[in-house]
Amino acid sequence: MRKTGLPSQSQAEAIALSALAFLVRDEERLGRFCAMTGMDLATLRAQAAQTAMLVSILDYLLADETLLLLFAADESLDPQMPRLARMRLSGEDV
Repeated sequence: MRKTGLPSQSQAEAIALSALAFLVRDEERLGRFCAMTGMDLATLRAQAAQTAMLVSILDYLLADETLLLLFAADESLDPQMPRLARMRLSGEDV
């Protein structure tokens, strides 16, 4: 991590992609994500690596503390890291 405590861009992207994988591994979680965002699977696949999509995935995760904590435990990750990753990806690290 850098001096600001934020993950690097590549670390932030990896966290967001891990969050996506976490959602995809559970059909119910994925279905809820798609329903809440209005996104279909084709769009999700096509835009998965785009920064705006990665921020959206982290926003979704951060809006549900239970889901966030499950993700953090599943990834052996500090629960603050998704928020910090979102800050990095959205440019809020200034």
